[in-house]
Amino acid sequence: MKINQIYVNLPVKDVQKTKEFWTNLGFATNEEMSNDKSVCVVMNENIYVMFLTEESFQTFSERPLPNGDTTQVLVAISLDTREEVDQVVNAAVANGATQHEEPQDYGWMYHNSFWDINGHGWNVMFADPSQMPKE
Repeated sequence: MKINQIYVNLPVKDVQKTKEFWTNLGFATNEEMSNDKSVCVVMNENIYVMFLTEESFQTFSERPLPNGDTTQVLVAISLDTREEVDQVVNAAVANGATQHEEPQDYGWMYHNSFWDINGHGWNVMFADPSQMPKE
């Protein structure tokens, strides 16, 4: 079995602000899959994040939306360099996100993280598996 694409669906309060946030970080949107109730952010040619209004999101699940400062998912994305990791996190914070934790450097792997403007957690990482300790 092979998965062709992945769509992560996340609820948001304001689609337009969410679209502005992610385009300010340098990500494209798929306008054919976006409307006033959703914005489709293109992570790469096979990975998309569908940010849906809370009302629209609820049509896909009978479970209630989390309320308050609860975490239901942390999304991890991998980039090509440590510099790109910090560029994305710094741009996110400059556009209203909050730093999740201090950057972690393990030598072979580096990650930084933020909570986006909707409270979703993003771990942004770079890894070079060839440098991973053999232990």
